Amino acid sequence: MTEDADRRLSDLERRVAALEEHAGHPGAGGRGTGGTAASGAGTVHYSGEVDLHGPISWTISYDAGAALALDDEPRTGVLAALGHPVRVRIVRGLLHGPRTTAELTEVAELASTGQLYHHLRALTHAGIVEQDGRGSYRIAPRAVVPALVLLTAAADIAGQLGTTPAR
Repeated sequence: MTEDADRRLSDLERRVAALEEHAGHPGAGGRGTGGTAASGAGTVHYSGEVDLHGPISWTISYDAGAALALDDEPRTGVLAALGHPVRVRIVRGLLHGPRTTAELTEVAELASTGQLYHHLRALTHAGIVEQDGRGSYRIAPRAVVPALVLLTAAADIAGQLGTTPAR
């Protein structure tokens, strides 16, 4: 199969998965409409289509009541991992593509790789970052859009987004 055909097939698979998820049928990664019975509290939706270091598409709809009933430990672990300016700089750098430890040390404005590994440990434990090779790291593909959503939502709450519409 040609590279173009591979890309087109991959794009079609992502679109079918997104349609299945939207219809309430979990697609790739088991993501779809969440919760058991609808709580009547409404539904939370988020999605994204980005091409930062490869095309990634993500759509999720989750019952608001079911979201509030989820265990707090896993999600507060993710929020805590992103709750440090150095870690956000690391994530922002990795959203542009895989980076070596030397590049990440510079992006994160750190004095040593020891400091970098401390922050990478928190990000990898939370499932946001993964090792891409010896000394190279990347955002876990399943975390690209959710990480962007979290960073964008935090900017919105902080009043940084203003009224600039999406393109």
